[in-house]
Amino acid sequence: MDKYSYISNAHASYIDELYQSYQQDPESVDESWQKFFEGFNFSLERFGKNGASSTNGTAVSQTPANKEIGVKKLIRNYRRRGHLESDTNPVRTRRDRQAQLGIEYYGLTEGDLSTTFVAGEEIGIGPATLQEIIDTLRKAYVSTIGFEYTYIRDREAVEWMKKQAEQTLLTHSTSAEEKKRTLTKLNEAVVFENFLHTKYLGQKRFSLEGGETTIPALDGIINHAAEFGVEEVAIGMAHRGRLNVLANIMGKTYEQIFNEFEGAADPDQSHGDGDVKYHLGYSSDVTTPSGKHVNLKLNPNPSHLEAVDPVVEGFVRAKADRHYDSDYDRILPILIHGDAAVAGQGIVYEVAQMSQLEGYYTGGTIHFVINNQVGFTTDFDDARTSVYCTDVAKVIDSPVMHVNGDDPEAVLFCVKTAVEFRQKFNRDVFIDMVCYRRHGHNESDEPKFTQPSLYSVISKHPNPREVYNKKLIERGDVDAELAENMDKEFRGLLQDRLDMVKQQPLPYTYQAVEQEWRDLRRATADDFHESPSTGISADVINQVAEALTTLPEGFKPIRQIDKQFKQRKEIFFKKKELNWAAAELLAYGSILAEGKIVRLAGQDTQRGTFSHRHAVINDAETNEPYSSLDHISENQADFHIYNSLLSEYGALGFEFGYAMTNPNALVIWEAQFGDFVNGAQVMIDQFITTSETKWRRMTGLVMLLPHGYEGQGPEHSNARPERFLQLSADLNIVVANITEPSNFFHALRRQLAWPFRKPLIIMSPKSLLRHPKVVSPIKEFTEGSFREVIDDPNIKTLKSVKKVLVCTGKVYYDLLERQEREKRKDVAIVRLEQLHPFPEKQFTKVLMRYKNAKAYWVQEEPENMGAWSYLLRTYRQTEIELISRKPSASPATGYGKLHTKEQEEIINKAFA
Repeated sequence: MDKYSYISNAHASYIDELYQSYQQDPESVDESWQKFFEGFNFSLERFGKNGASSTNGTAVSQTPANKEIGVKKLIRNYRRRGHLESDTNPVRTRRDRQAQLGIEYYGLTEGDLSTTFVAGEEIGIGPATLQEIIDTLRKAYVSTIGFEYTYIRDREAVEWMKKQAEQTLLTHSTSAEEKKRTLTKLNEAVVFENFLHTKYLGQKRFSLEGGETTIPALDGIINHAAEFGVEEVAIGMAHRGRLNVLANIMGKTYEQIFNEFEGAADPDQSHGDGDVKYHLGYSSDVTTPSGKHVNLKLNPNPSHLEAVDPVVEGFVRAKADRHYDSDYDRILPILIHGDAAVAGQGIVYEVAQMSQLEGYYTGGTIHFVINNQVGFTTDFDDARTSVYCTDVAKVIDSPVMHVNGDDPEAVLFCVKTAVEFRQKFNRDVFIDMVCYRRHGHNESDEPKFTQPSLYSVISKHPNPREVYNKKLIERGDVDAELAENMDKEFRGLLQDRLDMVKQQPLPYTYQAVEQEWRDLRRATADDFHESPSTGISADVINQVAEALTTLPEGFKPIRQIDKQFKQRKEIFFKKKELNWAAAELLAYGSILAEGKIVRLAGQDTQRGTFSHRHAVINDAETNEPYSSLDHISENQADFHIYNSLLSEYGALGFEFGYAMTNPNALVIWEAQFGDFVNGAQVMIDQFITTSETKWRRMTGLVMLLPHGYEGQGPEHSNARPERFLQLSADLNIVVANITEPSNFFHALRRQLAWPFRKPLIIMSPKSLLRHPKVVSPIKEFTEGSFREVIDDPNIKTLKSVKKVLVCTGKVYYDLLERQEREKRKDVAIVRLEQLHPFPEKQFTKVLMRYKNAKAYWVQEEPENMGAWSYLLRTYRQTEIELISRKPSASPATGYGKLHTKEQEEIINKAFA
């Protein structure tokens, strides 16, 4: 709503009444109407009265006031709907989107074109004729840029964008240096594609051809951002145009790219399998034309187009927390999208909804859409329902600038505006660069199969460099001379590349946090034979316990929390036996006390889904939050704990990006129920389990996935351990199902104690959080390490054992209850706490103790789920039989009585 909405919404007869009152006594009407009528009288005195006109076929009386109102409405509609007529498509005629910008919609006629209206003041040109007002509006809103911003609810942001369109754009001129820089970057972009097309005809490269203006656009963002204090830029993008960005923005040399095309690059097979060339990441330092230094990061990504988006955001958040003192103006995330992907991938919406949340805030993201008007082979008619692919921006009050990719100066204006908006308002901003795709989905694909008419136009259409070159020549004088010189440079550059003239790679200086990664090493199989010592001193336990059991003076918790704190105090200082929650909080507190960040995020994580953690509590009267772990010592590290938005895919991707950035932060994502991780499978498959082997990127991310059969039905029982175990190979991840609080404590501390980093997936408990037997004495926290295998402590005479029940996780306590009740000394229960990497030596050593016994694998999950198939594949030294539920399509029954019966059958069979 603009500041003249009171006019637009008013009835004509009401305005006439106000005008009569104003003529009698100006002070009798509101100040805003006084100013309006002053201008109106000025118009009457100078230009006389207007006549009558018709807007819908019916003659109506058009007073000068109504005409002014009509002009005001016209201005408002240009702001709201001018983009629907803007000249943003280089290869197609725009559809009629019913913009309704004709003067006939506003009670105006051609006879009014020479009439002067005070409304011209609204767009900064003073009283002006209707024709002058329309000309100005069309330059602002119906050029090669289409602005969308009037839906934004922040009035200051609306006014700022309005000024950009109506004043800055109209007075903007591109300097000679900027023109030269733009043409240089276009030259580089086109040369690169020509080089690859000439040398590697038909090979996949997912070229940028048609969207080459992306290169000067990114260059413009980086250079302009540096002027506003940005020191680091993190970029996420899919494969389209990625090689061009690597070469012409990141500074990767042609020689390196050439070797990858030739297959000459010799990956270190001891390290991993590698990835295709258009998925790889890169880092470099660039110096802008003004002499500013900017650190660039292009994140590695899979072919799951938008999956990299939350990873980039997590990376930026971690860098800001650790390296930039949470000053987000110093680090800028840029996400490069395709039009079909930004509209079709739900992860984009999840990331958008994160943008202003406390736990996920990164100071605003610049979204740059390479809109080539087709997704794989699907035309945009079938790719989205919305008018624009960027309409998700409206959900979060982000402005959008649609711009013609054949007008690089307009694109440069948009990216500069985006940078300034982001730095000023710290909100996301979208640039929708409409262009085209020269070839099919890849260079061997025939696009005319599905878009014959479009590609007939594209085949004849000059590339953006040629379009800009021609425009400069047509302008004459300096521009023409520049174009001619740059054309010579272009041809020389192409020949140099074809001759493989050596390039100097850009420098890169490792930041402190990156050097910490370099100080780590790769893991070997020997590292998993025995875990490092992770005990802590009694002094540290007391220090953390004091913080965990103390409330600030005047803080009034609810009754249940008060009771919880009293129980905590008793656990730490009297019983000296810690339950699951106490052990977990002690692990976090001890890491914080060592000066290392702990970040924990998930659904209901602050209190815990099962109301066990209560890491953050709220005052019963003021609702003020209080986190005990923030008050351990003056020199402790920051404790970051957030209740996440109801997202798995995006939220897990964010935490992966955070963990990938800082090796000395314990980063944990917790699912509300383990089954919910199903919604994040792309992150698991493409990033968490494979990043080290594909991209040489380690991460110590921890995933807590509540797991265990307790009669809660098919969606709240099984965290799908079989999926993680199927993905387990090459020491890529650690999968554990832990039964003792102290072992959980050591597992968490081991994450940062290892001289390498591995993702840790824990099938975390539900009923065990309050099980009376699930406690650990204090001494188990001051000494020792993580135990991969736990033998039966109840067996004293080994020869008497006829059966060894091997299990993992919560089912142990069901088996233990039967063993103790029946006082069975002939049945031993062995716990496999870590499933992968499989602790073969330790496991074999335990089994060898029971030489006269038959081994059984006992699991709650159906036969086709759980760890059984993994065990068959991994451990073949001893014949083991299975005791489990029958094979099933669903993870668990939804009937309580049937669950109890099935569970009892498993235990009965185990002890038969």
